[in-house]
Amino acid sequence: MDIILIPGLWLDGSSWDKVVPLLERAGHRAHPLTLPGMESKDADRSVISVTDHLSAVVAAIDSAGQGGGKVALVGHSAGCAIAYAAVDARPDRVAQVLYVGGFPGADGDPLAPGFPAEHGEVPLPPWTEFDEADLRDLDEAALARFRARAIPSPEHVTRDPLPLSAGQRRYAVPATAICPEYDSKQLQEWISAGELPELSKLQHLTLVDVPTGHWPQFTRPAELAAAIIESIAP
Repeated sequence: MDIILIPGLWLDGSSWDKVVPLLERAGHRAHPLTLPGMESKDADRSVISVTDHLSAVVAAIDSAGQGGGKVALVGHSAGCAIAYAAVDARPDRVAQVLYVGGFPGADGDPLAPGFPAEHGEVPLPPWTEFDEADLRDLDEAALARFRARAIPSPEHVTRDPLPLSAGQRRYAVPATAICPEYDSKQLQEWISAGELPELSKLQHLTLVDVPTGHWPQFTRPAELAAAIIESIAP
């Protein structure tokens, strides 16, 4: 199956480098995306919008699914909301969507408005701004490598309202929520408490634990790849 991999904030397609070979070894075709404005630290991202990121994912679906074939979408962190909007745009072209360390957003919600912006972009904050659970399994060397590779995200992408249709076909697409820095029990409690209304509307939702920090593609790539492969198995 064609698997489209959508990075979260501060990351480009290379963030999936440890996962891609494992997916391909299992017979899948992996498509790690570098979204608009994330091509380099020097790229002009001042006018890049959330619609630009969504359009890039939809274009990848259309390209990978030529001939009517369906694809799997994997979103990480804030990329989960982009994945969800892409499901909304192409509900009959997505066989499975996986949300890794993040959740679908409702129509009009911003992706990540809480991070400070500078000159039209959102740089990676100091590590002190993250919870201990987020940073689990990242030692000092790994944190240094992460910061060295981090690319500021476009401010508009984090602030723009998420565009979703009024339709409900997205709710029928099978979904898997992969739980890294929280576990499936916690996630189920949040859903039951009404804290994640879009997740509660999904008709086919599976919860899978991959215990680690917020970036399992760095810290537990084999376990993450295995969870993806099992989730999209016929």
